[in-house]
Amino acid sequence: MTTTTTHPAPPRLSARRRWTVLAVCCLSMFLVGLDTTIVNVGLPAIGRGLDVGTRGLEWIVDAYTVVLAALLISSGALADRFGRRRVFQCGLVLFGAASLLCALAPSAGVLVTARALQGVGASMLSPVALAIVVNAMPDPKERAQAIGIWASVFGLSMAAGPVTGGALLAGLDWRALFWINAPVIAAALLLSAVFVPESRAQRARRLDLPGQILLTMTLAAVVGVLIEGPRIGWTSPAALVGYACAAAATVAFVRVESRRAEPLMDLRLFGRPVFGGAVVGAVAVFVALNTTLLLNTLYLQHTRAWTPLAAGVATLPLAVGATVCAPWSGRMVGRTGPRLPLLLAGAFVTAGGLCLVRLTPDTSVLLLLAAYALIGIGFGFANAPITNTAVNGLPPARAGVAGAITSTARQLGAALGIALAGGLVAGVGPAELAHASRPGWILVTACGVLLFLVAHVSRPKVTTD
Repeated sequence: MTTTTTHPAPPRLSARRRWTVLAVCCLSMFLVGLDTTIVNVGLPAIGRGLDVGTRGLEWIVDAYTVVLAALLISSGALADRFGRRRVFQCGLVLFGAASLLCALAPSAGVLVTARALQGVGASMLSPVALAIVVNAMPDPKERAQAIGIWASVFGLSMAAGPVTGGALLAGLDWRALFWINAPVIAAALLLSAVFVPESRAQRARRLDLPGQILLTMTLAAVVGVLIEGPRIGWTSPAALVGYACAAAATVAFVRVESRRAEPLMDLRLFGRPVFGGAVVGAVAVFVALNTTLLLNTLYLQHTRAWTPLAAGVATLPLAVGATVCAPWSGRMVGRTGPRLPLLLAGAFVTAGGLCLVRLTPDTSVLLLLAAYALIGIGFGFANAPITNTAVNGLPPARAGVAGAITSTARQLGAALGIALAGGLVAGVGPAELAHASRPGWILVTACGVLLFLVAHVSRPKVTTD
């Protein structure tokens, strides 16, 4: 069994070094976010190339996000113990190798497996990079600004994924969606070796293998039932077994975690309204974003027969809104706290979803673009206050835990958004797809409303006990 280890606090970095570290970590986060959404615009091409239907395509997306969500916290614990830069670089190497396997995949099964391996590598990047940034930025105001930039880059990467994918598909095939990772990984490896200092938690947590297994089982069962439910029938014996497995794994996870001295996920943290609200908000924001991106891809390419490039370009307003508003949101959080940007996020996401609840095959392109812009603006305003609220809602020693849990919540939201949206349109013909997707836009609207509730419980308060 592993033992608890203590390490001395690292020396304070110069301002120039701190912001350089942020830039390097943002590069890795750009990669993680890009691969969460770049595949979306290529799904029709992947389906044709590998002869796979909508549900198979959902697994290609969610194999990445489910594994990423399940392993984020354990990867953070490994980094705290063995060194954040070391784990960060291992994650880059694994992510790169899995990307090559994706690009060479001869079948859908191999591609799903490779995407899961990508998720393993990505899990070593997201919470570890955030812990490196938090460790390098001890001043709360500077940290809030850094998280705003962080959120901007992450938001840009996820929103820019469809645009980048569309551009690649215009001249190449779907395998280029994975080849593009190679130069980014090479640059991140080089820069991290030169500029990122090694650091560890002053008190490294023990690994919780039972909790990790049960969390993975829970997420896989929930997402699996949502994806396969329309095919097998929601009341079929197979579905009932899936419900039972998900419920049993959840109950076992809660029981195990509540009895461990150093659990994978300290469930008592959710008793703090501020922290619990931030986690719920993270899930809601990413459900809304990924529902939007998947429905956009299928609607524009299947119903309206747009090219992948045109469908990707249509999301530019979303990307621009997220990119512009995320750093602005970070500055607002640093000055006035998280409530105002969360209220703005809720208002814009709600408005964007409402624009499309009556979607038809002939809906105005201007209305589509306006809706995507509104959702992108809301997404941009949401990320910084959610992350900052979670981090500052706990003692500084638990910043890494807070970052890992909110990152898990984001990826869980991404997986749920894909599963729910895909379930709405699986097996639906191009002519009926617009009408079938309407509940998805109601879901996006509901996520925006939920952000108002998150804003209500938010407090710009730092807990010290």
